[in-house]
Amino acid sequence: MAAPVRKDEEVELQVDSLAYGGNGVARLDGFVVFVRRGLPGDRVRARVTKVKRGFAEALAIDVLEPSQHRVEAPCIHYPTCGGCRFQDLAYEVQAAAKEEQVRDALKRIGGIVDAPVEPILPAESQFFYRNKLEYSFTRTPSGPALGFHKAGRWDEVLEIEKCWLTTDLGNAIRNTVRDWAREENLEAYDQVEHTGYLRHLVYREGRNTGQVLVVLVTAPGEKFERDYFVEVLRRFPEVKSIHWVINDQPSEVTNLPSTLLWGDDAIEEELLGRRFRVRPNAFLQTNTEMAEKLYALAIEYAGLTGTETVYDLYCGTGTIGLSMANHALSVWGVDISEESIACALENLDLNQVGNAAFFAGNVGQVLEELAERAGPPDVVVVDPPRAGLAGKALRRTGELGSPKLVYISCNPTTLASDVKVLREEYGYELIRTKPVDMFPHTPHVESVSLLTRERG
Repeated sequence: MAAPVRKDEEVELQVDSLAYGGNGVARLDGFVVFVRRGLPGDRVRARVTKVKRGFAEALAIDVLEPSQHRVEAPCIHYPTCGGCRFQDLAYEVQAAAKEEQVRDALKRIGGIVDAPVEPILPAESQFFYRNKLEYSFTRTPSGPALGFHKAGRWDEVLEIEKCWLTTDLGNAIRNTVRDWAREENLEAYDQVEHTGYLRHLVYREGRNTGQVLVVLVTAPGEKFERDYFVEVLRRFPEVKSIHWVINDQPSEVTNLPSTLLWGDDAIEEELLGRRFRVRPNAFLQTNTEMAEKLYALAIEYAGLTGTETVYDLYCGTGTIGLSMANHALSVWGVDISEESIACALENLDLNQVGNAAFFAGNVGQVLEELAERAGPPDVVVVDPPRAGLAGKALRRTGELGSPKLVYISCNPTTLASDVKVLREEYGYELIRTKPVDMFPHTPHVESVSLLTRERG
């Protein structure tokens, strides 16, 4: 149908639901309009920002009739800060929307009309749940400060005094680093002009161990006194590892090789009774509390009896595979990150697990070799990045022909497209899917799915 709106036109819209990604969904004469800053139940005046053949995008500029599901956001930085999208939406509505997004993706993209989606597992903690945060330095009249990019802006950083995603300890350490930077008269990096020195601060906290790792990211040159920076951070007894990273590129990245300034090169976290070493760039689920529940679901779905060969693909630091090792005959993990595999091998020794092995490699390229070495898998566990399995990795995983495939997903759209291929080309059937809310007040939703097929 022809679009009933034009770019820059202002229209009144009734927002009915939330789309994956966080925008409200409204309809104008049957034509879909995605509304940024529109919540389910809102009636808004919105300015159209983009018109496509099948839909339009708009920005809510005035709430004419607020939804009954709106609540007061506790954070003083909301909604300017881009860290949270839905602090003003009742949590139960957020969770229900995420469950529906998983169901809708499996139906619309995966072609499963009655997808076996179970009720979402809501987050235990709605605030202060993250174990890792990356802050950007910014310039203020008082000197350098730390914060997050403003919503929708890559070039503007909002100073944060208290973040509701980290702990009191995390907030205190960030503000202490800010005060250190001002005391030392250091200059924050300007992302537009590419001038200045201080770029990012990475904070990682072992929520079950109390150990903290801190990474300072700067432009080239040593313009600070290492010993004093370490002294400032060691005022917090929880800090066990302090690193320094130099980024000489315009891009805002922090996962670069680091120099250890003080302490151990890693901290430890505990999940499901196992200890895990975590280096600066190693992957670990950022919500420790819900990661334990996510892994417990994966173990349940795998249905291990102690006789199975398990492949743990995209294994990261080995958290899932090592959690399963007690229940399996053998576990074989693969991940492209050499730093994550280094951690996984340390975690193997740390937990004295004798029936697991981990290898660095591209999943799509090493599965044939792995199958020759380990034998055919009885259970394959995949925890791919947001882009899903895709390409060669998807084909190789399907060709393994494992009777059970446990798929941990952080993106319902790529989960659905992968499930479609696995069903149509490799004979897998989706048995159950459980959405898990790891990240309250954001559009993100995880899920655990079980797919099965006959061997042969």
